[in-house]
Amino acid sequence: MPDDHKNKIPKKLLEEFEKEAEEQGLTKAQKTEALERLEEEYTYAKISPGEAIGMITAESFGEPGTQMTLNTFHFAGVAEVNVTLGLPRLIEILDARQDLKTPAMEIFIKKEYNKNVDTVRKIAAKIKEIKLKEVVNGFSLNMAKNQIELELNNKKMKELGVTENRLLALLKESLKTASVSQLRTCWVVKPKADEEQDLRELYKIKEKMKDMTIKGIPGIKQVMPVKMKDKNEFMIITAGSNIKDILEFEEVDETKTKTNNIFEIATVLGIEAARQAIIKEARTVIEDQGLEVDIRHIMLVADLMTISGSCKGITRSGIASEKESVLARASFETPIKHITNAAKIGEEDHLNSVIENVLLNQPIPLGTGMPELVIKKK
Repeated sequence: MPDDHKNKIPKKLLEEFEKEAEEQGLTKAQKTEALERLEEEYTYAKISPGEAIGMITAESFGEPGTQMTLNTFHFAGVAEVNVTLGLPRLIEILDARQDLKTPAMEIFIKKEYNKNVDTVRKIAAKIKEIKLKEVVNGFSLNMAKNQIELELNNKKMKELGVTENRLLALLKESLKTASVSQLRTCWVVKPKADEEQDLRELYKIKEKMKDMTIKGIPGIKQVMPVKMKDKNEFMIITAGSNIKDILEFEEVDETKTKTNNIFEIATVLGIEAARQAIIKEARTVIEDQGLEVDIRHIMLVADLMTISGSCKGITRSGIASEKESVLARASFETPIKHITNAAKIGEEDHLNSVIENVLLNQPIPLGTGMPELVIKKK
């Protein structure tokens, strides 16, 4: 390969070119010609110095955003397992929302387990979160004795594979201030003698018990084994997300399993993985709507959101609050607050960006406003 191209074309492009050239069986002369074309195309694809890329990215997202539909999409008609799509999902990604409307996961199973639907069903049953209220027919407050009485549903417990001993141990572990005992007809939870509590406290204990996880992974509300397209393999789709605990299952293929919760990805797999997830999620949303946005715009937004080492949304409390310029921060939202705060500490604005120069009616330091002419007088 000629050395002069090595410095002008990125390594990855050259590697792809080499592979393709080998497959097509190109001669040396054809290779040189193709490389020249590649270099030309690459140079043409580059952005000119001084280009206002922020503005172009904003309009590249904004224009297709107006064509998007405001829908949520259901998986196989199951109301619990639906995912947000379209504009609401794009807003969710770009605002870096922590609590998603419909967190979901696609759990891939290792090759040795994913062929048989019964095996996959068993794995799904292990993953699904089961709360105490699912195996109890009724919770009742006994005022006279100051205790909570539980009537267990033995049939449901058997179905879900929950044993009485395990349940008893879990209740004792999570209710430190109460004693749990088994009677013939029901179970009794009673606050300890020194913890004599009023009715409100008793009610709080009852509500806490209802939402206690007794089996499965917290956060995984629904599971659904699905056959993969064009393959005789099964995977599991979930409503709810908890990638940290899911990856600890030995049957789960941790290289393919994914979640739509970007914060979880950042915590478990790191900020680079979160950046990649933002790119992938945003691209999927846009393409599902039959629209097209150049990948570089999406990459720029993802870089901007993750450059500080944590996920920050394009909101007034996210990246807009970190702008260097006071005027740029003030032009976004809550201007009085920004200006008074800056005045208090005597902040300076060096007018390096677009917005603050527009506000002051000066040429912006981009495009034709970038170079300055120096005249040499005789």
